[in-house]
Amino acid sequence: MAPADVVERPAHRDPNVLRWLAAYTASMMGDSVYYIALSWAAVQAGSPSQAGVVMAVSALPRALLMLVGGVIADRLGPRRVVIGSDAVRCAAVLAVAALLFVTTPGLWPLALLALVFGTVDAVFMPAVGALPARVTSRGQLARVQGMRGLGIRFASVLGGPLGGLAVAVGGASAAFTLSGLLIAVSVPLLVFVRVRELPADDRPTARAGTAWSDLTAGLGYIRRHRVLAPLMLAIALGDLGFVGPLNVGLTLLADERGWGAAGMGSVLAGFGVGAGAASLLLTVRGRLPHAGQVAAYAILAGSVAIGALAFVPSVVAAVAVALLIGLLAGLSGAMCGALLQTQADPAYLGRVTAVSSLVSLGFAPLSMPLSAAAIGIWGTGPVFVASATVCGLGGVVVLWVRDLRRAELPE
Repeated sequence: MAPADVVERPAHRDPNVLRWLAAYTASMMGDSVYYIALSWAAVQAGSPSQAGVVMAVSALPRALLMLVGGVIADRLGPRRVVIGSDAVRCAAVLAVAALLFVTTPGLWPLALLALVFGTVDAVFMPAVGALPARVTSRGQLARVQGMRGLGIRFASVLGGPLGGLAVAVGGASAAFTLSGLLIAVSVPLLVFVRVRELPADDRPTARAGTAWSDLTAGLGYIRRHRVLAPLMLAIALGDLGFVGPLNVGLTLLADERGWGAAGMGSVLAGFGVGAGAASLLLTVRGRLPHAGQVAAYAILAGSVAIGALAFVPSVVAAVAVALLIGLLAGLSGAMCGALLQTQADPAYLGRVTAVSSLVSLGFAPLSMPLSAAAIGIWGTGPVFVASATVCGLGGVVVLWVRDLRRAELPE
């Protein structure tokens, strides 16, 4: 167990948390470079439709195995699972990099790599979500969520250009090598991250039972929990209403208004700046009072901004609205994430994170083709408003459920 004086230290001054943040950011940068390398290599080796299939291969095992990944994270411990996952991902990426360096093998190694990545991601993502609660105190989890958001923004801003530069200089092989090396950086850092051990009676391995019984116990735990159950519903509604308009919907809106790729990029940049500002706010403040109400009102205000985005008259106005959406979405997302971390029993946190990740990464993306089809029939305005309504229902759920509305983050 980490010493008490280290655990109680503010997260942004805790070397243990900073090691975790550096490892997480390096791993996310490796992911960004990996997807650029994979898409480039797939396009070069096959047709655009074949490349699309390769890019989608990882989605199925990730969705199917995510809940099992949560059980594994709880049984083995999130730190051990993250280290093992990053080691496997690093080895797989570097193996394909070496193969591409010496030969031109076609699509099959790329499809196999995507399959391995998706399978490992199903274990990696619940463990990553459960790890912050084991490296710091409960009172620092909101700050850690802000630091994690900053890490994600840094990785996305820097990872894309690095991946593109690697492809330009040395092709897909060089980009895969860079990706593998970035992921490799996280492994020694995580080895030196100290985690708080669970009490012996709370460890899943201390209780007799199969993986299936652990899974059903975790789902039952969430269903019966007076805060987590409605919070999962609020997250699902928020993501379903958010993902479509801010992905495929924005592309179609920019095309309809004649903003072009540059205009769309500016709107996306506004969103990123807003989300980064929310992460910075939480990193500096560390805790916001009335967390449940803050999440609810941020979701509701953000949903209004999503609906308004389809009616702004210019790129400049769209950037301003996108910045507001990013700020509110970043704030509500961090509050919901911190509430998940603090409300869940640590012994169930991997399974709780798995359910949340499955909702956000497995179900919410289904709204993208639906949004595109709906915009083709009814236009951007009605679809953005409908999506905003769905998103706003998440805020209504938070306000409606008393225990969630009154939920607080620990001091």
